[in-house]
Amino acid sequence: MTPRAARHPHDGAGCYSPPVNFPPKSNLWHAGLLPAGIDTLLEVPAVAALRDRVVWFPDPGPWRYVADPFGLHRDGALHVFVEAYDYRTKHAVIEHHEFGDDLVWRGASTCLAGPVHMSYPYVFEHDGEVFMVPETSKAHEVALYRATRFPDAWQRECALLDGIAGVDATPFRHEGTWWMFHAIAGPDARDRRELHVACADRLTGPWRAHPRSPVVRDIAGSRPGGTPFLDRDGVVVLPVQDCARTYGGAIRFLRFATLTPEDAVAEPIGDRITGDLISDVHVAGFHTLAGCGEVTLFDAKRIKRSFGRYGVDLGRLARRALRGRSGR
Repeated sequence: MTPRAARHPHDGAGCYSPPVNFPPKSNLWHAGLLPAGIDTLLEVPAVAALRDRVVWFPDPGPWRYVADPFGLHRDGALHVFVEAYDYRTKHAVIEHHEFGDDLVWRGASTCLAGPVHMSYPYVFEHDGEVFMVPETSKAHEVALYRATRFPDAWQRECALLDGIAGVDATPFRHEGTWWMFHAIAGPDARDRRELHVACADRLTGPWRAHPRSPVVRDIAGSRPGGTPFLDRDGVVVLPVQDCARTYGGAIRFLRFATLTPEDAVAEPIGDRITGDLISDVHVAGFHTLAGCGEVTLFDAKRIKRSFGRYGVDLGRLARRALRGRSGR
């Protein structure tokens, strides 16, 4: 006897609608390089013109992805730091990838890991040292790390923001003041809907919330998505994520016509940058654009639907159960 199809509560009698996430889907981000400065990529034609010149990172392997690339040039090489996520553990660490000046990939290794998920490894130089502010929102802080042996040894210096589940924190110095754009994790996808600003006289703080914060409330352009830069008029421009259709669906730009300790006014400029501009495969999302001199780093997403995901999830749960029984 043929089994009867299960009914969806919104279907008519006898109609079958499979679950929305069936087969289960995995979001697979992939990082790449564009051979152009970030300030030249405000318009779609400028991005699309680089389609055949994209340098993709190597395939990270099954059930893994790399995302949130940030980098700097040092000692004759381009050093890129990424979130390296593995579906088999549902955990991410920070990886370092090295490219030669010819943009040929040289190798990668894990450089920072911890008990909480790490992503968005925003890296920068200050006073001759290299610092990183990775996202560790599950630790309810925004922490500053310093390279004790660049690029593979890092030491936590202090919490820039304590007791706040800061997301994608992006500090930079402008006109003598330290600024930090960030989101805050919370209910109803708060981290996608609000852009917060903090400022300080010194990198290590104390940091104070801007009186206008959140300075933007818009799911189509609030969450930080890369490195701030100055336009031709010396005005700060910030890449932000457009999450209106899906998380990390595209990159937009905010121009801060006013950015002072007393006031902050931002307006959207430029085009909506999407993955299909540079890829036929990674078309489901585009959520980082990070300038690094004459190179711009990005990531784009494809969606994989596979029954194999069930095996990955079951294996993770089994390993967790075994650890629990052994007391580890």
